[in-house]
Amino acid sequence: MGWLAETAARRTSPDAMWKEARTAIVLAMNYGPDHDPLDNLAATGKGNISVYARGRDYHQLIKGRLKQLAGQLASRTGWQVKVFVDTAPLMEKPLAQLAGLGWQGKHTNLLSRQLGNWFFLGVILTDAVLEYDQPESDHCGGCRACLDICPTGAFAGPYQLDARRCISYLTIEHDGMIEAGLRKKMGNRIFGCDDCLAVCPWNKFAQQAQEAKLKARAASGVTDLADLLGLDEAGFKTRFAGSPVRRAGHARFLRNCLIAAGNAGEAGLVAPAQKLLTHADYRVRASAVWALGQLLGADKAGKLGPPATETDPIVLAEWQMLTQPL
Repeated sequence: MGWLAETAARRTSPDAMWKEARTAIVLAMNYGPDHDPLDNLAATGKGNISVYARGRDYHQLIKGRLKQLAGQLASRTGWQVKVFVDTAPLMEKPLAQLAGLGWQGKHTNLLSRQLGNWFFLGVILTDAVLEYDQPESDHCGGCRACLDICPTGAFAGPYQLDARRCISYLTIEHDGMIEAGLRKKMGNRIFGCDDCLAVCPWNKFAQQAQEAKLKARAASGVTDLADLLGLDEAGFKTRFAGSPVRRAGHARFLRNCLIAAGNAGEAGLVAPAQKLLTHADYRVRASAVWALGQLLGADKAGKLGPPATETDPIVLAEWQMLTQPL
């Protein structure tokens, strides 16, 4: 069990998830970084990827390990077992708090006195009745560090996250255009955001991840935006094979990179952004217009004008904003 947490914690599971389940075995796997992730934000010409997504996809890694453990439990005891790693509507964080692994902090993520913020959760549901561990209590106290650092003001209050303003949601799950008023606040974050995690004082107890597959690969972490903007779909799939980054999809990833390019303000990003004005996806074309407006200035970018083939109203609206800003 050393590859997970020091504790395999147990608590009652919801009947709605699996009618036969009586107990949830909740486990944590450390992915602590070897540096302060906030330092990456200064590399404006590079795209910053959230710590958890710099190595192999944790879903497959942890699920495989959980299946091994669950299989051993089943073969030795005859228990019915089922494993979950953020793959079903199972409330892992409340279960983990009830199981004593940690508590949900003011940033809504789970915190541990041993691991800080940096850990994944996995669950084994079983029909066995086991002795339960004691729930963990809240240890955030009066601290507001995670709330105050959020670049987009996504926290309506302690323990209240507005996903519509959360950079992690916007760069990974949000399918359309990113709201204009939030783009400059995104900086160079192209997949996820670690700010509220990285600033937490409890990370002083965190440890660097020992699992090699979770450590950053050369193609992850921070990478030149010019290189990322030049990736076609095949290149994107190759570059991020086996990585959580592929979840965003090529078009959304380019959208994010173009916003980062606009925020970088580097002349070398003009040419790769301009090439994407004719991309097949409207989100990429519209984001390229915005990026050029930031890189060249609205007047100069506006004089480029939309290609004659452009008919998408969202893209045309971005062009109009250059010549007739609100």
